[in-house]
Amino acid sequence: MASFSGFIRKSPDARLAVFLNAKGVHAPDDFNWQSEGRGTKLVNDINGLIAELPEGTQDRVKAELDHLASLATPQTMTAAEQVCTAQRIDLEGLQGIQDVLLMLAIDHPKTLERVAAQASLMQRTGGKNWSAFQFEDDGEPWALGDDIARAGFVTDAIALLNLPEHRKREADWYTSIRVHPITGEETEVLQATIYVEARAESELTFGPSEGLERQVFQRVLEVGIACNAKERIVEICANGGKKIRDQYASSFAKHFAPQSAPPVEAPRRDVLLNALLSNPSFPTEPADGIAKVQVSSLEFYSVGGGFARFEHLGDDETIYQFLERQFGAQSPIHSTGWTITGATLRIMQTPEDGTGLSVSDDNQCRFLTISGDRFNAAQHGRCC
Repeated sequence: MASFSGFIRKSPDARLAVFLNAKGVHAPDDFNWQSEGRGTKLVNDINGLIAELPEGTQDRVKAELDHLASLATPQTMTAAEQVCTAQRIDLEGLQGIQDVLLMLAIDHPKTLERVAAQASLMQRTGGKNWSAFQFEDDGEPWALGDDIARAGFVTDAIALLNLPEHRKREADWYTSIRVHPITGEETEVLQATIYVEARAESELTFGPSEGLERQVFQRVLEVGIACNAKERIVEICANGGKKIRDQYASSFAKHFAPQSAPPVEAPRRDVLLNALLSNPSFPTEPADGIAKVQVSSLEFYSVGGGFARFEHLGDDETIYQFLERQFGAQSPIHSTGWTITGATLRIMQTPEDGTGLSVSDDNQCRFLTISGDRFNAAQHGRCC
């Protein structure tokens, strides 16, 4: 877990003061929030204020600061924008992720938990515990707002966890607004986080007697779903493997889209393409059997609504040198208003006979085409 020292140094004075005051940490009127340029002295001074609290309260305040520090990432900022926009919580004018997290912790603690769950879902998107399912666009509306359908789906989800009926459970349904990173188009997504008491675990702690005691803690399992009714896609994030997520998808179809054809798994994964704005290096190992990797095409989107694609193959210059030679400072790599949306990597394999390799040797090549939301590969030909 991240230390809250850096979080404190980056937090706005006024918001931090309000948060600490709400937790019972009261700074004197002459407290210097700018001591040594918000360095170590500020952190030590605030730790000194926390140390004046009862020991149990100290632990709670520090634990909450640690939690907020662990959330202070660009990914969480995106999650906050998605959730808060749908909740009509205005983030305009706030001074970064620290300011946002402190504001939510003070004024909207329930929304803060949703933001944390959303950030976790985003982090696991495309991972081993995530699946996306595509429904056919048959024109039949989904019953996403039906309370009976929601209750039935939650019951099925809990049954799949194979836990006793007496375990506590809670389902939090809310909407988020996803903004397309290129076109800026907004899409409303219904999300749910299902919380269920997991099997108990025990740990050694220091109890009231100040000696070691064994205490039992009830852990919590989470299942996350995101329903994009516009694109007819349901994302499911849950432990248990592909077969379990297939069952979640079947349950979703049964309760929310009973008249639709069964969905098809359609895994997708966002790809960060900014690294390809300059000529990247592709380290390889001799055992890989790869002689060379080069970027052979780049695709761009303009804020004016246009698309452009450039392709260049040659041993004499790279596509980056080609764009520099042809367009100079007006190249979409440098000009404002252009966003990279795709690229093709040309992977040249080492010839088995040990001879040289030229750009015409497509029999020895793979082309890997990457776009902003998916990737695929083809051998012995272009995949564009």
